[in-house]
Amino acid sequence: MYMITALIPAYCPQETLLSLVKELEEHNVRCVVVNDGSPAEYDEVFARLPSETVLLRQPVNTGKGAAMKRGMEYIHENIRDCTVVTADADGQHLMEDILKTAAEAAEVPGSLVLGVRSFRKEDVPFRSYWGNRITEGVFGFLTGVHVSDTQTGLRAFDSSMIPSLMQVQGDRYEYEMNQLLYCIRSGIAIREVPVAAVYEGNNECSHFHPFRDSFRIYSQILKFSLASVSSFVLDCSLFALFSTLFTGTYRLLAANVLARLISALFNYEVNRRAVFHDEGSRTGSLLRYAALAAAILVCNTAVLYVLSGTGMNTIAAKILTEAILFSVSWTVQNRYVFTDRKKVAQ
Repeated sequence: MYMITALIPAYCPQETLLSLVKELEEHNVRCVVVNDGSPAEYDEVFARLPSETVLLRQPVNTGKGAAMKRGMEYIHENIRDCTVVTADADGQHLMEDILKTAAEAAEVPGSLVLGVRSFRKEDVPFRSYWGNRITEGVFGFLTGVHVSDTQTGLRAFDSSMIPSLMQVQGDRYEYEMNQLLYCIRSGIAIREVPVAAVYEGNNECSHFHPFRDSFRIYSQILKFSLASVSSFVLDCSLFALFSTLFTGTYRLLAANVLARLISALFNYEVNRRAVFHDEGSRTGSLLRYAALAAAILVCNTAVLYVLSGTGMNTIAAKILTEAILFSVSWTVQNRYVFTDRKKVAQ
């Protein structure tokens, strides 16, 4: 009886796909392969897959994320109760590691299990080493959660999680990053299993494009940054205006509070609609955002007065204060503000 289903998105696959699927079948793992719009010359490779393999076809190349969603949809509708493990078609995952990752997910069915590679500079291709190191650092800094290998394609989860994971934004490589962000926001535990790092031919068969796909991977963080910068410009502009219009002892306090109120409402709407695509209760997220904004406002005002008291220029003090509180705002909004609490409870 099949207890594990391997989901393998494949674009222009080599012979490694055949050996991977054959070995998985020998270990009693059901295989669902998604041909992500590969050119016709690769039909011969897919045709040689074992007869037990489920082969799905995308009419055109739509990306790894879209292929994974197509495979998850099939599993949800036709297989259901199983542990799903996603693996790359290019031979980067050892059989023992695939099985180990799936076994961990079976033990903790409500979590996302990652097969994380150990990145030693001397053993890893240049672009893979630095790509993962930079992404790991940025991800940890902005989410407050350390993930050793944010780009691993070896992941496992219970099939009951499929409906939620299919709602994650992204059709290409950014889907896997957004999947991690979604789990953090939804309170889904992310567990790690150490696996070997295998790079065939210096990773030349990878279809990952460093600049184009890195932009997609960082897209949500970049959009949040752009929203923050826009709100920051609005906030500073209003602060500068109000600080010249207001007079008296509490001139800075009044200018800061009013400017922050207007810019915060603007920032809330942009983040809710364009960054986090929050579909939960507007009332709930607005109340959580208001609590966050109030807390940051207190910190913001306190730091602003301290810096201004040192003789620093008022606008320069404002800019430095905002920079200090940027990562705090991202982390709290990502993890607590724009989160559907009903989904978390379920």
